[in-house]
Amino acid sequence: MQPPRGRPPRLGVHLTGDGVDVAVLASHAEAVDLCLLDRDPASADGWTERRIPLDGPAYGVWHGHVPGVRVGQHYGFRAHGAWDPAAGTRYNPAKLLVDPYARALEGEVALGPAVYGHRVDAEGRTLGPGPELDPTDSRAHVPHAVVVDDRFDGEPTPRPHVPWTDTVIYEAHVRGLTQRLPGVPAELRGTYAGLAHPATIEHLLSLGVTTVELLPIHAVADEPHLVARGLTNYWGYNTLGFFAPNPAYATQGARAAGSQAVLSEVKGMVQLLHRAGLEVVLDVVYNHTCEGGTDGPQLSWRGLDPTLYYLHDGGRPARFADVTGCGNSLDFRRPRVVQMTLDSLRYWADVVGVDGFRFDLAVTLGRSAIGFEQDHPFLVALQTDPVLSGLKLIAEPWDVGPGGWRTGAFPAPMAEWNDRFRNAVRTFWLGDPAQAAHGRPGHGVRDLATRLAGSADLFGYTDPPLMRGVVASINYVTAHDGFTLADLVAYEHKHNHANGEGNRDGSDDNRSWNHGIEGPVRDKGVGLEILPLRRRSIRNLLGTLVLAAGTPMITAGDEIGRTQRGNNNAYCLDDETSWVDWELTEWRENLLATTRHLLRLRHENAALRSMHFYRGQPRSAADPRPDLDWRLADGTPFAHHHWLDPAVRTLQMTRTADDGSSVLLVLNGALDPVDITLADGTREHWELAWDSTWEHPGEVRVAAETNGGLHAVPGDELTLEPLAMRVYVAP
Repeated sequence: MQPPRGRPPRLGVHLTGDGVDVAVLASHAEAVDLCLLDRDPASADGWTERRIPLDGPAYGVWHGHVPGVRVGQHYGFRAHGAWDPAAGTRYNPAKLLVDPYARALEGEVALGPAVYGHRVDAEGRTLGPGPELDPTDSRAHVPHAVVVDDRFDGEPTPRPHVPWTDTVIYEAHVRGLTQRLPGVPAELRGTYAGLAHPATIEHLLSLGVTTVELLPIHAVADEPHLVARGLTNYWGYNTLGFFAPNPAYATQGARAAGSQAVLSEVKGMVQLLHRAGLEVVLDVVYNHTCEGGTDGPQLSWRGLDPTLYYLHDGGRPARFADVTGCGNSLDFRRPRVVQMTLDSLRYWADVVGVDGFRFDLAVTLGRSAIGFEQDHPFLVALQTDPVLSGLKLIAEPWDVGPGGWRTGAFPAPMAEWNDRFRNAVRTFWLGDPAQAAHGRPGHGVRDLATRLAGSADLFGYTDPPLMRGVVASINYVTAHDGFTLADLVAYEHKHNHANGEGNRDGSDDNRSWNHGIEGPVRDKGVGLEILPLRRRSIRNLLGTLVLAAGTPMITAGDEIGRTQRGNNNAYCLDDETSWVDWELTEWRENLLATTRHLLRLRHENAALRSMHFYRGQPRSAADPRPDLDWRLADGTPFAHHHWLDPAVRTLQMTRTADDGSSVLLVLNGALDPVDITLADGTREHWELAWDSTWEHPGEVRVAAETNGGLHAVPGDELTLEPLAMRVYVAP
């Protein structure tokens, strides 16, 4: 049957005229019912249900118009068809299914046998010789989709449109950022409204960040293994609804008022951040869903069209192919999967108003029948879409499938998380010194220098060459996944026991250094002498991050020394382990001041905010200085063999911008002081702007009165402390 009015049906449930238009993809189903749900205390499970058969399929879509449906109506779908798990189809009308296009969800998954399409025991293990259909109705055990008015209401606040050259990303969790933030009222803490509260905004603006990147706020469901241990998927990388916000992050008042109020709170958060000049980027998880592996729960996609939505291994009996490490992978060879993802992105951009997206395990989104392809239809769509192409698009450039590491392989205008930057910075400031303390060699400065200059080896191979520029590199030292900045200098081993997985989860490649003692040093205990060096190491990591060429990303709480007590995979801990602690001791106050100072330096100096890759040549005929210049400690140029020498642990880096401004970074990664001769051929004189040996940037006043003051000229000799860096600017 063809859709009404001669046009393809719009997927989802949308208010139209006297009711709603309904359309759901279930191309292999024999029939689909729309189920309208109403509360009824007299019924056994508290609900009554009216089933309305849909017309179709039209191009695989079941559709209809239902009069009388209004905002707040709960609904779901039941799909009828073949129960043939060996062929990959598992149609079971006893299971109420979430609309993949639902704009709102209410309720939670009550894990148990009822939410599985096949018969399982209490632990979710398959019963019988093969997957046998389970007749238990799941209506009372699964979330319900809810009709909302998703049309934009009011006059939108203009997007800040922060240029990439000025962008500083702040990765945060909606709940974790404000759960303990003074100044935010108790009823707003850990919510969308709390994130947009003046106290939160004041901190973000005073810090100097421009763009808030939020961990997933799509509706989620917890994995069975977490539920069994009484834990939750705190990070939210387990999506149940790609269009629905997570209601758990809304205020109690909004949740009580219903889904429309929850959506309004999310929109309001974005608007308030925009008014403050802050962008909002969402971390989005389109690579897999919360339905788990081949025999996981039957909540939505699995019950509607599993062989279309999910990547399979091609065998019989049918099994999911897993390139995400999460049990399933959405199949981006399928146009309908690409369509769902693009529809979701446009919804969050057009209706909610967000400014961009960070794509989790983005390689999965570009996989075709032959593997990852740069010109995959989804990636081409991102480049050419009139709305999405103008937003900030960031790839996590790997997954766990074959050929899954693809850093540098994504097309413009996408930027990418640069794991090579993370590894190089940690290795130079932590891993190598830890080895040197035991008399073992390190890695020299070659890799670090490449990362400081914007990683042209990764992002420069385009047509034409160097088109993407240094801003394509999202530089980071920490992220939600891994040690915090403070823990990198205090732990050499992960301590993930609270996760309940025997400390087996989380990475073992941390490149951290505890400076001689594992874990915290008590105020009156042994090891107080290492605390200043730990703090200096934090400042070295932070300074390198902020001052390198590229786009810096700071993890929330690192600016105040947040610790997870050595847990490098706190994805399941919704408690003080993961929440930002805002009680600041003196050293944490100093670190906050240092972070603000460094970001101010970046903002005020064009030479720290380049768009283009460096060529080591003059920017213009009027200025003979090269845009990038490397010098050894004695002020002479690097020769080829110096880059290959692991004993070379000191470098000077001069960057000159188009406007003629320059900065000089001097780094000493050795365990001993090094005599430095400031490089010539730079400026007539320099002014010291920051030294990582300073506990507080206010120590610039002390430096101005000692050691010859702040001013220096090329050829001046100075001594740089062990494991330290300096920044000079041209006044």
